[in-house]
Amino acid sequence: MSDAPVNSPALLAAMLATVRRDLLLAWKRPGDVLNPVFFFLMVCTLFPLAVGPSRDQLAFSGPGVLWVAALLATLLSLNSLFLSDLEDGSLEQLLVSSQPLPLTILGKTLAHWLTSGVPLLAISPVVAVAYRMPPDVIYVLIATLGLGTIVLSLLGAIGAALTVGLPRGPALLSLLVLPLAMPVLILGANTVSLAAGNELYTQGLWALGAYAMVAVSLAPFAAAAALRITNE
Repeated sequence: MSDAPVNSPALLAAMLATVRRDLLLAWKRPGDVLNPVFFFLMVCTLFPLAVGPSRDQLAFSGPGVLWVAALLATLLSLNSLFLSDLEDGSLEQLLVSSQPLPLTILGKTLAHWLTSGVPLLAISPVVAVAYRMPPDVIYVLIATLGLGTIVLSLLGAIGAALTVGLPRGPALLSLLVLPLAMPVLILGANTVSLAAGNELYTQGLWALGAYAMVAVSLAPFAAAAALRITNE
């Protein structure tokens, strides 16, 4: 008989199993989830103390501060994306598994976003209120952070795959990911600023959405290739 066709439900089930496994591991290590959240809150809280409580100044600087804090908080958690697999020896099993490696990486990236991006989305409205953002601007902020953190997790998967197991992996990871993340940061902060100024901001949302679609399509394959190169 000829080879069986690709079983899409089985592949989806395998990817969801990867997501579930990584979520359980994150549950057992709550510090990996809470540290980026506390960092985000700390940066967003300290900035008003430094520049003063002026309403206009906070409203002007709020989008940039929140986006920079979200970017740096996401970078804090990227190093652990493949680290647990390397430590317990399951990374080699992933490389030789019958399940497509890009699909496994997509599942791990989804789990990373659920444990790093979603908590930031949950607390960002509270922080935005402190920066005197009106409700309609907060909705735009949440939308941009939702799309942007997905892209950051996918870009981070490439950097994490290239630096996994290296002695100075976290520092190298930041150097690799930050240049790729600059367009996301600029688009996200500028879109929120346009919304705050009652200007047309939908183009920025469309651009972030397109960036996210390209990242979902290409980043898992790039990360899989990087992971194979670093483990040869």
